[in-house]
Amino acid sequence: MSHNSSPSPSRSAAATPSGNGSHAHTRSANRPSINTAAYQVILYQRALHPELFTLKGRKLVKHGGYEFEAWLMPGAHLIRFQHKGLCACELVTHQEDHLPTDGALTTFPCAGERDFEHPFEPSRANYMTSVQTENLSENLYTATYSEMVAFARECDGMLHRWEEPLLGRCLSLLDIQRYTREVHVQSYHLIGAPGYVLRTQSIFEHN
Repeated sequence: MSHNSSPSPSRSAAATPSGNGSHAHTRSANRPSINTAAYQVILYQRALHPELFTLKGRKLVKHGGYEFEAWLMPGAHLIRFQHKGLCACELVTHQEDHLPTDGALTTFPCAGERDFEHPFEPSRANYMTSVQTENLSENLYTATYSEMVAFARECDGMLHRWEEPLLGRCLSLLDIQRYTREVHVQSYHLIGAPGYVLRTQSIFEHN
């Protein structure tokens, strides 16, 4: 999949606890809010509701013959592509529970390197994505984190940064490139404690 040049970055805690309140609080406090092993991509042929997620950024674009919307969440994102009668969404998330199943076309884990393509007929539209994950040393992660912050300023990307005691410094970034018949989205999700970097490159296009 070809894209414009960009940097190459060298189970949910919501389970219901049992027992008394003090014990439940201790277990929750000792569990990070993001389990990187749970990361997955879900492709939907339907719109999703923002109430399902903790949005930290939102962008709506109408360009050419399509409408595009991006939502940024801590360690996750959703992009929606609408053209004529087609509405499709890509969700990249570490959330394991309480996700819609209606309209889900495919689900696959993010671990390693993966490529996926799906044509939408008869809408004459197409979706493709490339997913890469890696775990970096502390020094490489720190350098990559700084690089992504600088890149977000250069590309005017959607950026959310946060810090947690069990995860360290974390970052989620969306870089959106609009064209007449297609939209390209690059995402970067950096989770500090394991030095985890998830990168996706996705395209929605229509003829």
